Amino acid sequence: VNLWASWCAPCRVEHPNLEQLAKEGVQVYGINYKDDPAKALKFLDELGDPYVAVGTDKTGRATAPNWGVYGVPETFVIDGSGTILLRFPGPVTQRVITETIRPLLDGARP
Repeated sequence: VNLWASWCAPCRVEHPNLEQLAKEGVQVYGINYKDDPAKALKFLDELGDPYVAVGTDKTGRATAPNWGVYGVPETFVIDGSGTILLRFPGPVTQRVITETIRPLLDGARP
């Protein structure tokens, strides 16, 4: 689950990496955070849409407090039973994928 916003510069930086994960078959869900819906759609039209589904937290009070989110981007790796394996604040870089996320995903596969 990736929390993002169109106004967030680091979200733009990490976006190609999320698209890469999606192309590899990783299900990436998005939560658009404190954003204008039209700007969010424009962001996805412009950069591509790696998300299986996108929810919104327009005020930052609907979902973010329940997840402990205080800013974007923030990404959670969740296993099939719903257990949060990783909470990663900041942009998902290639290094984060290689050293942190991919080992978790590989460990979760049978």
